[in-house]
Amino acid sequence: MQKVLVLNGPNLSRLGSREPDIYGSTNYEGLVSAVTDLGADLGLSVDVRQTDSEAELIGWLHEAVDNELDVVLNPAAFTHYSYAVRDAAVQVTKSGKKLIEVHLSNPHTREEFRHTSVISGVATGVIAGFGVTSYLLALSAIAN
Repeated sequence: MQKVLVLNGPNLSRLGSREPDIYGSTNYEGLVSAVTDLGADLGLSVDVRQTDSEAELIGWLHEAVDNELDVVLNPAAFTHYSYAVRDAAVQVTKSGKKLIEVHLSNPHTREEFRHTSVISGVATGVIAGFGVTSYLLALSAIAN
């Protein structure tokens, strides 16, 4: 079974209670359940992780490179300014694996500072604005 890392950055553990008008009412446990269930249906072994630490997220991206794993990445706030996360993310795609950037909301319909992603330019693809379905679409893209 192909293993995929689904990595989530800061504040994603607050889903369901953090600005549900923007991020939806599904809590983090619901996100994990939806992602792992679809992954199993697609023949993927999905490992879902969340951190508020930039260093930990970078370490997980290095792990993906070292173990030749595809990645679904919601870098959250790190999207807009973390060149360190970007540099780790590019290693995934340069290794020949997929890295799909996902967002629950559409950053381009929000505050101007959210319009810039330092990750998008090195990602295999970007899916945004579909809530939890953004993750499901990313897994489908990896499976296909």
